[in-house]
Amino acid sequence: MIDAYEDPGEPDCRGGARYLWWLVTQQAGRSALGSLISAVWMVLLAATPYLLSRAVDEGLAPGDYAALAAWTAALAGVHVFNAWLSIMRHRTMTRVRMDALFRTTKVLVGQSVRLGAALPRRIGAGEVVTIGVGDVHTISSSLTVIGPGFGAIVAYLAVAVLLVSVSVPIAVVVLLGMPAIAVLVGPLLGRLQGTETEYRERQGVLTARIADLAGGLRVLNGLGGKDLVADAFHRDSQRLRAQGYRVGAVTSWVQALGMGLPTLFLAVVTWLAARLAAQGAITVGELVSVYGYVAVLVRPMAFVVEMVYQVARGLVAARRVVRFLRLEPMPDTGTRDAPAEPTT
Repeated sequence: MIDAYEDPGEPDCRGGARYLWWLVTQQAGRSALGSLISAVWMVLLAATPYLLSRAVDEGLAPGDYAALAAWTAALAGVHVFNAWLSIMRHRTMTRVRMDALFRTTKVLVGQSVRLGAALPRRIGAGEVVTIGVGDVHTISSSLTVIGPGFGAIVAYLAVAVLLVSVSVPIAVVVLLGMPAIAVLVGPLLGRLQGTETEYRERQGVLTARIADLAGGLRVLNGLGGKDLVADAFHRDSQRLRAQGYRVGAVTSWVQALGMGLPTLFLAVVTWLAARLAAQGAITVGELVSVYGYVAVLVRPMAFVVEMVYQVARGLVAARRVVRFLRLEPMPDTGTRDAPAEPTT
């Protein structure tokens, strides 16, 4: 991770997406490693049904206990290795998240120092607090889906390839499943960005009002303006709460569809595979493998939806950070020369 005294680099302030990409490229090796580990981890999850089907067809069905023991041992070995990969995946992506958090914090602190006395004239104190407390964590959390998102896509394609050897119709249904889910969830993600942006705007306004109240409370008390400001704060907080409910409503639909649609997809493919097994087109072991493949796909599909959801929230936060980084200090108009002699 980035050292406390290390130069964070020059951020790309051309947009929210470019800033997120800059954070990824600053730790390209770690991001690539996390993606590779996630891909292997999810592909091995998909390998479990394959090993199970071989154990059924080559060991259990014909009564070959030596083959059954061999496939069972292979299945256990894959699970142990995959458990270790899961630990390494989580550790790597945690480092990616922490590096992004520390790097963004250092960039923001450096920009605050650069602005100097012009900081309160360029941006409100509430906006600075909201960026430092909320947006930084949202951005860093959005980067943790890089590895699982890439691994989910690789596992999805690997399962589709494995299903071709079982049944071409089932493979076609699986290949069409993720695009169908994307079509259903996509409009909600666009709406989420809109509601999240408006919520973020209102949150900055309300935080700025809190800062103003804390700074001028004695003056307001003396002038008798407490009730007026309190009423305005109450109205703003009510609007923020209502907007928060809108964000929560959209988020709940995204998360519900992210888990519900893959489960429904599992039911459809299982029904199709059961009919093919009843017709003798596939074996019982292949039916078990199909069910296992699609059951494993529920997690990659959920990861893909989660990735798009987190990136959408990260883009909203990154745009606020970029807007702050684009601020320029006040021009230096001083014309007096420095003292010619030391002062006494």
